[in-house]
Amino acid sequence: MQASPPASQPMIVTTTENIPNARVVKTLGQVFGLTVRSRSLGGNIAAVLKGLVGGEIGSYVKLNEDSRRQALDRMVANAAAMGANAVTMMRFDSTEMGSTMSEIVAYGTARVIEWTDADDIAPGQG
Repeated sequence: MQASPPASQPMIVTTTENIPNARVVKTLGQVFGLTVRSRSLGGNIAAVLKGLVGGEIGSYVKLNEDSRRQALDRMVANAAAMGANAVTMMRFDSTEMGSTMSEIVAYGTARVIEWTDADDIAPGQG
């Protein structure tokens, strides 16, 4: 008997092609989430000053972490809108746009999966 994860189960997102204890029912196609972020003038000035003395530039770290999270959230929302309950082969990519903007994209393959063992809810959830 095949079992699907409960409706409250979050979307499975993995960088691998296969998910243990799951069978791919349908591959829906590529899915992505995109964001473009700009660094503020104050952030750029602080980064230049920090660059003179060396060390981590915390405002840029936070900007990149927030950007990746937003791109990932948008990808998951797009996959859910397609009817997927999993995204496999997920990757991030980024591009500088001009001197102050960055594009971050999260992409992968939207799929519908079923769990192969009725006792398995999801990997790591047991």
